[in-house]
Amino acid sequence: MRLLLTIATFATLLLTAGCQELPVYLDSGKVLARAGKSELRVRDLQAVVPGGLTGEDSVSFVGMYVDRWVKKQIKLQQAENLFSASAEDIESLVEEYRQSLLIRKLDQYFIDRQIDTVFTDEEVAAYYRDHIGDFKLDRTIVRGRILQFDQGYRQASKLLALMGSKSPARQKDFADICLKNNFVLADFTGTWVEFGEFLSYLPTLRSQNYDQLLKPGEIQQMRDSRSHYYFEITDVLRAGEPSPPERVRETIRRILFNQRQSEIVRRCEEQMLERARENGEVKIYLTEQE
Repeated sequence: MRLLLTIATFATLLLTAGCQELPVYLDSGKVLARAGKSELRVRDLQAVVPGGLTGEDSVSFVGMYVDRWVKKQIKLQQAENLFSASAEDIESLVEEYRQSLLIRKLDQYFIDRQIDTVFTDEEVAAYYRDHIGDFKLDRTIVRGRILQFDQGYRQASKLLALMGSKSPARQKDFADICLKNNFVLADFTGTWVEFGEFLSYLPTLRSQNYDQLLKPGEIQQMRDSRSHYYFEITDVLRAGEPSPPERVRETIRRILFNQRQSEIVRRCEEQMLERARENGEVKIYLTEQE
């Protein structure tokens, strides 16, 4: 009970003090909680209490923090008692982790100051050509378009003829009719999509195979209870074929970025090693075995 009262009093005083230093009448060294050999003091809490807390919120925050602190200390002490025999192994792991963090921080320091994040189209294209075998498709992709319109549309045959025409002028007429009548046109002629996604715009079932529809350049039809569908698949790439460059461009950029990072780290390591050798800071002793 005394601890809770102390916490409430401290939270109120800390709130009153705001961002200023603790009042002289509030001892920053006062102990609020003790667990074994560890102590939690007022100064420790001042550093963690968020600004802007008021009234009961501040008291609640401090109470929860103290509770978590006590539980943490108890668990740490229990762990030390149970695993004291392996203390050296733990210290070794901690030291190895510390060293790893420092080295990673140093590598990132060099990278941040030297990395060039710009990749030209030529660099991306060259990597694609040299590693095209690494970019195989795992499923079929297509380009094409799908038109959905009401079953009762009287000029359906004209619409079909316009959609299949190669004339730019007739394609414009086709687009104008679709726009005028608010027909749904899903146009994937400029981008590759998975065949499954393309089929999702048609009245198809997931459980069936529709590979027979993969007929580039042919206008095909489907119907359901309300709509009529015209669709055209203009291009097909099947699973196992190389992925088109535009689909792997960002992947290649990430690969090139990682390569540049590795090269910067390697170069900086060599430079540091060379300077250390010149300054006599490194000596390597090799014992020759006869």
